[in-house]
Amino acid sequence: MRIGLLTEGGYPYVSGEAGLWCERLVRGLEQHEFDVYALSRSEREEAEGWVPLPPQVGRVRTAPLWETVDDGIVHGRRARRRFAESYGELAMALCTGAPGDPSAGLPGDPGARPSGDPGARLGGGRGDGRGDGPGGESAEASEDRSALEADRFASALYGLAELARDEGGLPAALRSETAVRALERACRAPGAHRSAREARVPDLLTVAARLERALRPLSLDWYEDDDLGSVDLCHAASGGTAALPGLLARRFCDVPLLVTEYGVRLRTHYLTEPDSSPAIRALLAAFHGRLAAETYRRAAVITPGNTHARRWQERCGADRAKLRTVHPGMDATPFAEAGEFPECADPQTLVWVGRVEPAKDLVSLLHAFAEIRRAETAARLRIVGTPSGPEGAAYLAHCKGLAAQLFPDEADGPHAVGRNPVSFEEIGGPELPSRADAYAAGALVVLSSVVEGFPSGLVEAMFCGRATVSTDVGAVVEAIGGTGLVVPPRNPRALAEACVALLRDPERRERLGAAARARALELFTVEQNVAAFHGIYLEILSRTPVRRVVLDDTGEPLPFGVPAEAHVPGRWSDPAARVAARGGAGEPRNGPPGWATDGPVRATAPVPAPEGAAR
Repeated sequence: MRIGLLTEGGYPYVSGEAGLWCERLVRGLEQHEFDVYALSRSEREEAEGWVPLPPQVGRVRTAPLWETVDDGIVHGRRARRRFAESYGELAMALCTGAPGDPSAGLPGDPGARPSGDPGARLGGGRGDGRGDGPGGESAEASEDRSALEADRFASALYGLAELARDEGGLPAALRSETAVRALERACRAPGAHRSAREARVPDLLTVAARLERALRPLSLDWYEDDDLGSVDLCHAASGGTAALPGLLARRFCDVPLLVTEYGVRLRTHYLTEPDSSPAIRALLAAFHGRLAAETYRRAAVITPGNTHARRWQERCGADRAKLRTVHPGMDATPFAEAGEFPECADPQTLVWVGRVEPAKDLVSLLHAFAEIRRAETAARLRIVGTPSGPEGAAYLAHCKGLAAQLFPDEADGPHAVGRNPVSFEEIGGPELPSRADAYAAGALVVLSSVVEGFPSGLVEAMFCGRATVSTDVGAVVEAIGGTGLVVPPRNPRALAEACVALLRDPERRERLGAAARARALELFTVEQNVAAFHGIYLEILSRTPVRRVVLDDTGEPLPFGVPAEAHVPGRWSDPAARVAARGGAGEPRNGPPGWATDGPVRATAPVPAPEGAAR
């Protein structure tokens, strides 16, 4: 089959965040064809180029999200009126969120406000002082209102998409004064929630710019019969903007959509917008929530990478019947040697491996290690990782200063050179040439994060057969099962006690490490990931109506004209055979369908005999 792989800031770019698992998926499913449709996030990402593409990738189409596009299109009066109506409806859907809808603040997320304030949740609440209890809306009324707003958002979104298709694009219109004024009217309209009513002109300008970037896929020319209309299935590698081309392919060409999320985009928005004003956060959260709900509603299957992501998807309106948890596939080969010889590790060394940033909470780890040193004076801590951007570099400097204060250099004797029991290192040096060497350097691997999605570093430690002590965040418990110790986040004393318990019990440490390795090899390998997606592809196509028909000599559809082996590479597949899309968006609304407007085309062609075959 032919798969349209939709990515944003990922595959096939070298520096893409989700590029690694996409590359493993494409290379693992060599029996299928892949067309890649990639949205790039930065000029640097494009400058670094692509990863080497396997032969099963037939076509790559890219579009930038980082640069301002000047399409030069001048819209007529009717097009401007259509845009104002559709964009106005979209803005109204963002400003009048119902209690409990996807745009409302989620329990436990950084975007939620105190629950004691009626209507104070982001994107939620009535904003008129009434709560959601007996004196407010009933549950049924709230659900009905939420459904109406979801339909309103979808109708406005597809109205903009159809206008962009008719006019050749909407970048200038989405940045126009008309868009800003539509947002302002929606924020001042009766029924708008409180955060929206508080929006000022700079807030509206920021929201309009962010929406223009998020809606840029509406203006792409990817939705014709010879592009996304020609694939059997669209697979979005993430939600949000990356899934938008899949929504439009389903709308215009009836192509089924599969959505995979290893990190939920709405959750990412909450975590990456802490410094924005409440109005900006509320309106953008409403947009991401509405888009997520529409994506989940239209998707044939949704594959979260873990139970943590699955809960967010269900909260955003995903149907449980569509959900299939598929854990990320990771290559266990580089860690095989460390996993087979766990006794080579230093029994007194703790290892932390990862990207240095505040969310990893190395400060708590250093304070915990201070207590560990009081109980085990020979213990050492090796922090292995590079900083993530300027903020990460500043945080690393702070952690080094804290380590110098907590642990003065120590020497074994009066003539020995002192050294600090805490070392900060990077992978690639002579002592730690690879990540496997970093995990193999210690008998215990520690994770101290306060925010975490799927802990891939923890799984790598499990591949190496190492016992782990982790904080209970994200999908940590789901990943390790019962093969490691889990403590609350931001609790240095609990972290220290768990580490000391394992340092003093080598037999237990060995049992946990062996169990961890067996669990990782069973659940988190590339092979299980590829096999799961292969089965899901077949499942979706098995219950998807045939969209493409082969024509006979008279231009009529030929029954059974597309055999099962039509997409299997071989001499029996005839690339010249005419395949047309039934009901495609490019057909005239009145008159015969597109496949019947041209002259007759033969459905089959003579197949040349294989070389050396008898004649």
